[in-house]
Order: sequence, then structure tokens, then C-alpha cells
Amino acid sequence: MPAGATTVAGMKADMLSVDEALARVLDPLRPLQSETLPLHSIPQLALGRVLAEPVRSTLDLPPFRQSAVDGYAVRHADLQNIPCELPVASEIAAAARADAPTLSPGTAARIFTGGWLPDTADTVVRQELTRRDGDRVHVLEALAPGTDIRLQGEELKVGDTVAEPGALITPGLLGAIAMAGVGHVSTWRKPRIAVLVTGDEVAEPGAPLAPGQIADANGPLLRAYLAHWGYADVQVRYVRDHFDTVCEALADSFAHFDVVITTGGVSVGDHDHVPKAAVRSGAETLFWKVAQKPGMPLYVAARGRSTLFGLPGNPASVLVNLLVYVRPALARLEGRAAPIAWHRGRLASPVRAETAKTFWLRMQHRIDEAGTSLLQPLPKQASHMLSNLAQAAVLVRIPPQAGGHCAQGQMVEWTTL
Repeated sequence: MPAGATTVAGMKADMLSVDEALARVLDPLRPLQSETLPLHSIPQLALGRVLAEPVRSTLDLPPFRQSAVDGYAVRHADLQNIPCELPVASEIAAAARADAPTLSPGTAARIFTGGWLPDTADTVVRQELTRRDGDRVHVLEALAPGTDIRLQGEELKVGDTVAEPGALITPGLLGAIAMAGVGHVSTWRKPRIAVLVTGDEVAEPGAPLAPGQIADANGPLLRAYLAHWGYADVQVRYVRDHFDTVCEALADSFAHFDVVITTGGVSVGDHDHVPKAAVRSGAETLFWKVAQKPGMPLYVAARGRSTLFGLPGNPASVLVNLLVYVRPALARLEGRAAPIAWHRGRLASPVRAETAKTFWLRMQHRIDEAGTSLLQPLPKQASHMLSNLAQAAVLVRIPPQAGGHCAQGQMVEWTTL
């Protein structure tokens, strides 16, 4: 058996590289079912979702010729001798009307921003370029024809595409959709997520600690990151280290959730039940163990449309695997492009590296005088430690190094924590 290989229910599981493991996670995944949401539900339900179908405008934008300013609608032919004086024959507000406004030759219409421009008007004189005298207006400066007019359909015409499939629905896009008169949008459903925190030694947040127990960081860490990424409706459940209990919890989660995240119970100890319980529950193992530190004993399996991420119990391992593997998987399930942006930066000081594993380090980040990202390593990097997250801004990927270290100034990849 190759070095680093282990078995789950008799199946060989070679240790994968980070890139190989990520490919095995993402390749089988497809977006979940699409849902059609009515316009009135968009702010509550669709914000942060991804379009499954194109959104096309149902209106010309603007829907009619409009004034771009507060001023006076005129015929340019009536502005031949500047300054000139015209009678104000009507007033046009930005409001619903029973019929189209009109403008007779030799007159002006008081008009406000967004007001419907009469067919015979071809210029708007902004208020600042006029002087009003009772029911007459004095035009003080010469203007080009077409000044301060919004043309019908100059932004969009009926049937033009507002957004393509795959677009993330942001507050700005919501406004554009509403303005285009769209009544419904089709989006990919967001994944349903369950978190199972395993371990007899783990006490729920706020609970008093019995001798031998530790306060749970993984549940709050996962819930906080998931909420930050737009997955606020997450079920968190605490599961004891008993094989039948873990089997029951996994089977129930597979039946109701698209993504199941467990913490703890994925190594090779007598109380590490997750891999065998997953197989007992009908899941197919995709891989077990990645050549990385921290987070090596990552277990990933699938049952039907559900994906299981069995994360190690140490919180720094949870953080790394959540960022590197779980987040891209969630994005794939809701039709999003890869959400993680990897950047290049320079090490501010030398760091230890692994000869055969990717080493993940939490670091501070700043921009130097040359405009290059400068990455400053922090202490307390062990997998059971999280306190340096008070200072850390980025997660840095240190590739395997034959010499076991990275020199100061070496370029490496980083992403935001």
C-alpha cells in the first residue's frame, strides 16, 4: 500500500494533493434545482442567489422620452435669438398621465426631471440657464438640439438582456431587475446545510465544562463563516462519539440536506466513527486524507445528491478545509463561479515548510512601497489554535519544499480569511 494510504470499510484511500482533492470534490457537483421567485420575494429570498436563466427587460428604458433635468421643454427652432422669451403654456411633472403631453410652437412647458417630453419638443433648457418672469421664461444661453433629453430605450430596449445566467443577484442587480419591469426570476436553489459537531469531550457554547471537556469552537466558527457567505439557515447538531449515534445522525442528514459537514471523528482512533458510519449509511467515499497541514484527515463522501465533508476536529483544520474545499463546493451547487480569489504575495520573513505536503499558514497582510502584497507570518499556528485569527487577515498556501523552508521574499499564494 502506498505511503499515507488508509482504508475505509476495506477501500484503499491514497493521500491526495490539494489540487487533486479539490478536483474530486468539484467534478461531480452540479447546480441544484432552479426555483422561480416572484418580484415581491426577491429582497427576502433571491439576494445572494445565482440566476439560472437570463433576465430580459420587459420595458424600454427609459419607457418614453424624458427630461434629464428640471427646466423647460422647448422646440429648438424657437431658440434662434438668444436671449429669447417664451410663454410657459403648461407644466409637466414626473407622474402618471391620462394622455401624452403636448407643446405648441413658440411656447415652453415647465418640466421636471423624469417628466414625459412632448413629441414636438426636442430640447430641454435647464432651470439654471433661465429666468422666470410670471408666466414667461427667458432663455439666457444658446443650446444644442437634444440637450438634456433622455431618449426612449437608450439604456435598454424590450427583450434586451439585463443579466446572464450565472450572475450573482446583488442589491444593485435587484434594482436593475425591478426597473426593467421583470416580475419573476429563475435562480438556483441555495444548498441546505447541516453541521454535526462530534465528540464526547465537546461542550456546547455557553455550557459549563465538566472535567475533561473543551468548549466548542467549531460550531460557532462554521455557523459564522457560513452566515458571512450567505448561508444563514444552517442546522447545527451535537453528536456523541458512539457508532450507532453517528450512523443515525448521518442517515438523517443525508435524507434532508444537500451538504453535511462534520467535525471530528475522521482519523484512525477507536472513537473516530464518521468514515465507517458514512459507508454504513450508504455513502460512497470520494477520498480520505489530503497531503496538507493542518487538515490532513479530510474525509469526503457522497450519497445521492448529498455531499459529506468530514472535517478533522481541530479548529484550525476546520477553518482550512472549510475555506479551501467546502466553500467552492457550495458555490458550485448554487451555480456560482469559484468564490475564492487567489493572489500572489511576498513572504516578509522565512517560514517552515513541509517536504511533501501543502502547509497552510495564517498571516498578516499589507502592501509595500512597490505595491506588492507583503505577508507576515504569525505565531501559534498549531491545528488546535485559533487565537491568531485576531491578527490574521489571510490564509497563505506554502507548497511542498524540498529543503523544508521558504525563504524571505519568496512569492506564494494567499486568499482572504
